[in-house]
Amino acid sequence: MAATESVTINTLPGNGAGSGHAHFGRLLVAEWTKLRSVRSTYWSLITVVLAFPFFSWLIPFLIAHNWNQADPGSRAQVLQDPVSTIIGVGIDLGQFGIAVLGVLVMASEYSTGMIRSTVLASPRRVRMLAAKSVVFTLLALVIGEIVSFVAFFIGQLTFKSVLTVNLGAGTNLREVVGAGLYLGMLALFSMVIGALIRHPAGAITGVVLLLLVISNIIQLIPGAAGKYLYSYEPTNAGAAILTNHTSDKFLLTAWEGYAVFAGWTALLWVLAAWLLVRRDA
Repeated sequence: MAATESVTINTLPGNGAGSGHAHFGRLLVAEWTKLRSVRSTYWSLITVVLAFPFFSWLIPFLIAHNWNQADPGSRAQVLQDPVSTIIGVGIDLGQFGIAVLGVLVMASEYSTGMIRSTVLASPRRVRMLAAKSVVFTLLALVIGEIVSFVAFFIGQLTFKSVLTVNLGAGTNLREVVGAGLYLGMLALFSMVIGALIRHPAGAITGVVLLLLVISNIIQLIPGAAGKYLYSYEPTNAGAAILTNHTSDKFLLTAWEGYAVFAGWTALLWVLAAWLLVRRDA
């Protein structure tokens, strides 16, 4: 979010000089106004909105086109979890758009100095953080669910010539719904990282390293310690909801993994709220 994009909020309706806080509903409106008034919101969400439909068509199309030439192992892998094949690449790319935007939602306020106007409008900083969390998480969740279902139906139609994928079969519905849930939780998790680090470049680097590097490297740690680190790493745990099976190193069920991701996010949110009150804006 460039400085020229910032929306300065000097006052909120009904927030008199001596009131000490803004009505939470007005805080929600203010945070929504800020979020939709900057170009970075739209550019980041384009990654999600375009990646899901495109790759949910491209990957099934290529697989269906080469189905007769594919080896039995490759076919079995697709048949075992067709939904993961449909949404896998799209969510791998889309999560970076959500993560980057999540960081910018909070950290850019510090880099542009807008945080001073924000805390002037809402001296109760935890209420402000709560409003920002609600607005951005709901936005990511709604968009995530919409594009997940769109992606599924595109992939379902593309696969029709070689296999049938029913939404109600097995864990298919949970995987599709889980894609939106994962993106919603990732949005909040990334926003909290931005609140903790307060520097856009540093926070984005940290989140990307977590998604791309750390979550994969810890798979190589041998023994029980490696299994626990792999299973309880936040994004690995959350991503369990996206597949109908997990690796032998994973110790949790899909919903247990998502609960661990939510637990990490809640813990970091409390820490961010505490630091937000104690640190200077």
